Amino acid sequence: MSTSTIYDIAKAANVSIATVSRVFNNSNSVSPKTKKKIMEIAGTMGYHPKAYAQGLARRNSKMLMILVPVISNYFFMEVLAGIQDKLLEYDYDLNIHNLNSGNSSDINDQVDYVVKRGLADGYILVSVHQQEAYWEQLKSYQIPLVLIDEYHPDFDSVSVDSVEGSYSATKHLIDQGYRKIALISANPSSKPMKDRRSGYKRALEDNGVVVDDKLIIVDTNDYRDGFTEENGYNSMLKILKKHPEVDAVVCASDIQALGAIKAMQDEAKRLPIIGFDDLPISKFLGLSTMKQPMYEMGTLALEKLIQRIKRKDNLISHTVFSPELIKRESSVADSVTV
Repeated sequence: MSTSTIYDIAKAANVSIATVSRVFNNSNSVSPKTKKKIMEIAGTMGYHPKAYAQGLARRNSKMLMILVPVISNYFFMEVLAGIQDKLLEYDYDLNIHNLNSGNSSDINDQVDYVVKRGLADGYILVSVHQQEAYWEQLKSYQIPLVLIDEYHPDFDSVSVDSVEGSYSATKHLIDQGYRKIALISANPSSKPMKDRRSGYKRALEDNGVVVDDKLIIVDTNDYRDGFTEENGYNSMLKILKKHPEVDAVVCASDIQALGAIKAMQDEAKRLPIIGFDDLPISKFLGLSTMKQPMYEMGTLALEKLIQRIKRKDNLISHTVFSPELIKRESSVADSVTV
């Protein structure tokens, strides 16, 4: 926690304490130039108005907060179940903040705004992917924070090995003799997607299959980072109409796979397909997939956050789960129902 105070900032900026106070309270009586100077000095010192106006509330709030881009995301709902069940062991309340979907800079700014207000004792960020500058900014607040489905060396994290998972999914299809394997991708800039694309390519290369980047299909709709049924549906239509040579498909998520299967049904086509997640619905649809221990990821993240709150000087810990290959009917062409 920063030991800087409002007095230190006033001294460094060569202004009165009252001026600093007006800046922190968004008063219009301070010139933009002076306001900018004060905020830059505060940022350099690792200080935010929370220490002036909200510090006491933060330190004694007994409140934890989850930040997530899309609450309706199936992955998040499974993770949340684990968090909530584990929370019963502790004397904390839980608040869920749904970040408004938009471009990445909008999400980054929202995360920064919420965390730096300091209204909770600790934060869990689920599937929030940021640029390095934003991670550094969050680090400067020195607030307990745990990442799920993301990695940064300066924060505790819980994730799954997406490279390994995508590799195994692709190899599963290769082992059955398929060679023209397409990948239905999500947002290429998100870390999980980068890793899953890497695993897909590596599996092809290791097994003597030529990588064709044209078979990595990215839909233009970036809602939920592209992890949507619509993305899967549109991507599969593109495969069926523009890439008839494709003989099997790897999907970056179960949700995309569900949309892809609907596209195949509409076009009366059959292709072996495998997803990533193992959502509860996937079992009933016979979808082969790479299982993520989503519930366990939630419970472990909550435990890490509680320990970080208790001991802020603990060593940073990163837990990476290995996904499990779940074989069902969808990954065998003759078994796909249309």
